[in-house]
Amino acid sequence: MNMDLWIREQIATQNKKAMPLLSYPAVQQLFITVDRLVNSSTEMALGVRLIADRYNMPFATTYMDLSVEAEAFGAKCTYHTDDIPTITGQLISSQEEADALEIPALGAGRTGKVLRALGKTLTLVTDRPVFANCTGPFSMAGRLMDVNEILLLTYEEPELVHSVLEKCTQFLLKYIKAMKMMGANGVIMAEPLAGLMSPGPMQEFSSKYVRRIIDELQDRDFVFCYHNCSNAIEKKVDGVMATGAKMFHFGDKADMWQLLNALPRDVIVMGNISPSAVFMCDSTDKMAVDTQNLLRQCMVFENFMISSGCDITAATPLANIDKFFEVVNLGYHKAKMWGQIHRWYPLPDV
Repeated sequence: MNMDLWIREQIATQNKKAMPLLSYPAVQQLFITVDRLVNSSTEMALGVRLIADRYNMPFATTYMDLSVEAEAFGAKCTYHTDDIPTITGQLISSQEEADALEIPALGAGRTGKVLRALGKTLTLVTDRPVFANCTGPFSMAGRLMDVNEILLLTYEEPELVHSVLEKCTQFLLKYIKAMKMMGANGVIMAEPLAGLMSPGPMQEFSSKYVRRIIDELQDRDFVFCYHNCSNAIEKKVDGVMATGAKMFHFGDKADMWQLLNALPRDVIVMGNISPSAVFMCDSTDKMAVDTQNLLRQCMVFENFMISSGCDITAATPLANIDKFFEVVNLGYHKAKMWGQIHRWYPLPDV
């Protein structure tokens, strides 16, 4: 699929669709636990197909799991019955340990299961693009070195951080290339830890490495969606744009209006209904109001694709997800009745 053309079509069409980061709630339809899901390539693929059947989204996406790549490097991974796995402890704390760190082979840890799940998903989902998921280089390095420690080490021992980043980048290059060769149409790269740095270090320790990966692998048929759900990311637009991605996804703390004004109109910008405060709330009315408010504010931008602020958790009530899609579909239907979408609502005061 020509993904450059697909992006232009998504921006130009008046048949706008919602695209939350929606995969883990499939466990409710599969009647299994999250722990079983993340350890079964077949269940993962079936889950993506079930979500695609239930919700008419622009593309299908696999599972955002920031523990997969770090676990493949040897980091300790803790599994939970009804939540995604997490990395605990610190694998790298010195230059000697960084030098001795081996770049894992494809298939190490759960990367083999993820790749097999992608292959099965591509045979099940053929009516829309399929995006894989991966961790960004700095966020991966943070899980190997401890999230708090790496932020301090960017100032105290930058050479150590760069050593680990180089090995993370080399692994990501072959890991994402395998996804591309299997037929994925794109990848969502989650790099939230980078947003905790100031603009200068963000460029040096994250955007530079992300750009290296994107320059090598992104082309007409394969695109990158850069995900960052940290606070105040709208103040670091230069670091975001320096990645070279063609799609961007932001968290619920971001100012979407400011980001949409700052970013080019030929890239897709996604966000940002809170998965925890809104999707997980006990009221479909709150779900409806928050969705409508964001839609009213941002639908004036043709390159806006309304989404969740991050990955939607497995226990999220399906009624809230259904309400989200209902409100979005109704909103854009009314917009079409009044003419062009970006003329339906007046620009809000800023």
